[in-house]
Amino acid sequence: MKKFLALLLVAIMALTVAACGPTEEPTNVSDGDVEEIPAAADLLDDAFIDPINGWSVYDELIAQIKAETDYAKRTELMHQAEDILMSNGCVIPLYYYNDIYMEKDYVSGMYSNLFGYKFFQNVVLANDSDTLRINLASEPDYLDPALNSSVDGACLAVNSFAGLYTYDAEGNTVPDLAVDYTVSEPAEDGSVTFTVNLKEDLMWSDGSALTAADFEYSWKRAAAEATASDYGYMFSTFVGYPNELAVTALDDTTLEFSLTAPCAYMEGLMAFPTFFPVPQAAVEAYEDWEVSPGGWCTEAGFVSNGPFVCTAWEHDVSMTYEKNPYYHNADSVTVETIEFMLSADDTAIYAAYNAGDVDIIDTVPTDEIQNLLATENKEFKIIDNLGTYYVAFNANSELFAGKTPEEAACMRLAFNILIDRDYICENVGQTGQVAASSYIPLGMADGNGGIFKETAEANSYYDVYGINNDKEATLEKARTYLKAAGFKFGEDGKLSAETPIVIEYLTNDGTGHVAAAESMQQDFAELGISMSIQQVEWNTFLEERKNGNFDIAREGWLADFDDPINMLEMFATSSGNNDCQFGRYEGWDA
Repeated sequence: MKKFLALLLVAIMALTVAACGPTEEPTNVSDGDVEEIPAAADLLDDAFIDPINGWSVYDELIAQIKAETDYAKRTELMHQAEDILMSNGCVIPLYYYNDIYMEKDYVSGMYSNLFGYKFFQNVVLANDSDTLRINLASEPDYLDPALNSSVDGACLAVNSFAGLYTYDAEGNTVPDLAVDYTVSEPAEDGSVTFTVNLKEDLMWSDGSALTAADFEYSWKRAAAEATASDYGYMFSTFVGYPNELAVTALDDTTLEFSLTAPCAYMEGLMAFPTFFPVPQAAVEAYEDWEVSPGGWCTEAGFVSNGPFVCTAWEHDVSMTYEKNPYYHNADSVTVETIEFMLSADDTAIYAAYNAGDVDIIDTVPTDEIQNLLATENKEFKIIDNLGTYYVAFNANSELFAGKTPEEAACMRLAFNILIDRDYICENVGQTGQVAASSYIPLGMADGNGGIFKETAEANSYYDVYGINNDKEATLEKARTYLKAAGFKFGEDGKLSAETPIVIEYLTNDGTGHVAAAESMQQDFAELGISMSIQQVEWNTFLEERKNGNFDIAREGWLADFDDPINMLEMFATSSGNNDCQFGRYEGWDA
């Protein structure tokens, strides 16, 4: 790791020689036997910048990455961006994702991709039923593809809407509403123009014509500041972003758009829900559409264009989707009806599955996983994902009041190294998760023909097993961080009553999320840090994180496409997914 804390630790420990490994040296103490506390800035990586008032540096770096046409240089810049991100301690990776679900043995044809999307249109049921019964999650936050930012919402989007591109069962991007596209040679300013040819005779679920003009409207809407899409920043490489997007319908089946630079992952964007079309007439028929852009699809019966259409919705209980006869590939859709159970109670979900009330569930109680593995239950599936389960600090939390940016970073970095990730992987995840030593996940492409992080040890920012292999030294290192941030410790090695740390951890329901929180609660208590756990329902959880109403919260990010920029650009100041509130000083206005 690039931080040089290990080299400085020796200068700020107690008089006694701590068991901190063979490279430790005696602590320097003044003539008055007063421990010399290092300056917080001396314990931070050179990449550190003020995450509130100095974050424009990061924003500018992200913009540079997006404009860079030398892909080797672009990869180098993305490593620099991750260096900055990891240096302030707000993002604390725990493990790299995989995905678990259960599927009855009479179900076949459902497929998933690395980004967590599950596709149901090719499902075949061998139980003489034409109705597929599923639990993905609880009540969805948004069904408007431009506004959704959750994985369960994306699953609903890819089954009820269709974009220019989609994913096949092998995880490859393939044309959906598009036939093909061409890309111009770069202009003098580096910009390129894409021309996409659409299939003919496309229709919305109400039988009205769907044309290239619907994409022009939808993309401009998703990018516009007034829409406030969490993913609006994905259009930032378009000429004219955000409010004058260079996208034009040349005719009913030809869409043209211009980017400021070549984009190697454009097919991934065209397959992403934010780039799906929405029907202007239906969107703007909603009475308050200008102030509530997602209001048009908050009840059953909204117009869509994918394999299925929502026909019934009992909020917080269930949703029913039926085959869309106007879908361009309706003949290949093998399921007539999908019934979604809406719940986040994984114990109740598992009971419903065992009772035969649902066919597919997307969660399993933590205390059931070992039995499923031990019995080699063939209905229990473990598949690869491309993403990271992590913890996020709110950089603007009152927890850091009175601290310099450097001191606040030291506080957070202390939390980081106290976490027993091995315990969380083995006893909470239980399905082969790999402890994370960086934010960018294992196996992600680097945008230059290689892999950004090929092994768990590569590009590491801390020793994920330090707390396991040398607990006392790691605890002392954490004390060093906290002392540099102004905290005092008693003879028992725990925080003094004079300088306590009391925090609240925000999470949604789910036995795994709560178990991970409880594990960290015990880890932090080793130094006398008091952490309470607040569980809230899913939609409240999403809003509280987005609005920065938390000290520390559980987070997870499945990549939207296979390029590190997707993991990095979400932390730009104006991003709707910037839960850490980077760059958002008092009076900041998006």
